Amino acid sequence: MNDRILLHGMVFFGFHGVHPEEKKLGQRFIVDVDLNVSLQDAGMTDDLTRTVHYGHVYKLIKEIVTGPSCNLIEAVAERIASAVLKQYSAVEGINVRIRKPEVPIEGVLDFAGVEIERNRK
Repeated sequence: MNDRILLHGMVFFGFHGVHPEEKKLGQRFIVDVDLNVSLQDAGMTDDLTRTVHYGHVYKLIKEIVTGPSCNLIEAVAERIASAVLKQYSAVEGINVRIRKPEVPIEGVLDFAGVEIERNRK
């Protein structure tokens, strides 16, 4: 399937990380999500009920990223993928990218991040 709903550049403030300062002070996380879902029926009928409401998906992702702390952004990405696949049966697969721009390491870089892809089994 080549149809996708894209939610890119979502910025949330969360408290994820292995360092005590990250859990105490928090930081920005930038999330991109691609949802593999058939859009043909929605496109032909112009009916919101025939697609996945991306406003609701955004709220779900926000709850996860701003919610309980994880040590690893890998765990945050898994939580997002699992929750979306569980809640939206029309989503056949999901790609989640999380970027962490304020990385607590010595050096210069734009961000550290992870990318995962999960498909409905």
